[in-house]
Amino acid sequence: MLREFLKAKIHRATITRANLDYSGSLTIDEEIMELAGIKEYEKIQVYNVNNGERLETYAIKGPKGSKVFELNGAAARKGMVGDKIIITTFCLLDEKEMANHKPILVIMGDDNEVKEVI
Repeated sequence: MLREFLKAKIHRATITRANLDYSGSLTIDEEIMELAGIKEYEKIQVYNVNNGERLETYAIKGPKGSKVFELNGAAARKGMVGDKIIITTFCLLDEKEMANHKPILVIMGDDNEVKEVI
């Protein structure tokens, strides 16, 4: 049997832009995506700490070192620049994989600086 587990979490990133006219997704600094092990076009869930909104979309790469977290398309209605968000991905694991699984947690500080990777 497969069960769904947290694979990665980017905790308390700050929305830097919202672009309603883009076709959709969340743009994330490529460097931060790499730290979290999130691949481009991977399904993600986004939780807005400020307003409680939740959405499901996919990640796209932003420029390395840009610290960008940009809500695009319809997702741009779910948050404002300056809002704190939590981004998660999940994976399916079998019984053997569960025993050793540890998710990657990327803890963000102010100005989208990476404070810690667990």
